[in-house]
Amino acid sequence: MDVWMQVIITVFSSVLASSGLWAYIAKRAEKKDVKTEMLIGLGHDRIMYLGMSYIDRGWITSDEYENLYEYLYKPYEKMGGNGSAKRIMNGVNKLPIHKSQYKEEANHEDE
Repeated sequence: MDVWMQVIITVFSSVLASSGLWAYIAKRAEKKDVKTEMLIGLGHDRIMYLGMSYIDRGWITSDEYENLYEYLYKPYEKMGGNGSAKRIMNGVNKLPIHKSQYKEEANHEDE
């Protein structure tokens, strides 16, 4: 019985000391942080506002899409955002993409 007790204590100690366990605990604590909740809320608000604006307009530029998807939606989704922003992004994904207005203005200045 002493041998089994030593094995159990060794296994238990190994699990507690593993970096994976502490990373998991830290990640769980981080998700419940008030600052994280605020960032998710701000990201949600901005995705909803911009996405609905583009949908109402009926088109989106490639720069606007990159900004919305890469810098707002992807981090929002990784932080645990909900489905309403996903519905808006699905609508945005169906929009025709126009050339960036910035690029068109730069081309006119070169002429």
